Amino acid sequence: MHLDELIQVLKRRREVLDVTQEHLAELSGVGLRTLKALESGNSNPTFETLNKLAEVLGMELKLEVKQPKL
Repeated sequence: MHLDELIQVLKRRREVLDVTQEHLAELSGVGLRTLKALESGNSNPTFETLNKLAEVLGMELKLEVKQPKL
């Protein structure tokens, strides 16, 4: 999944749960400006930031690294 798709999934989850950006920022410890920039596509968030948001939204992020086939 590409970063922009992941961000849209997080945003949709926030909306389904009826959580405002302000409340999500407060609960996750992610700055409101950062969250707004992220959702508008004007940010390059760290995995840590995305993980904080996902956890508050009841989601889990997994990072998988695959070795290239030789």
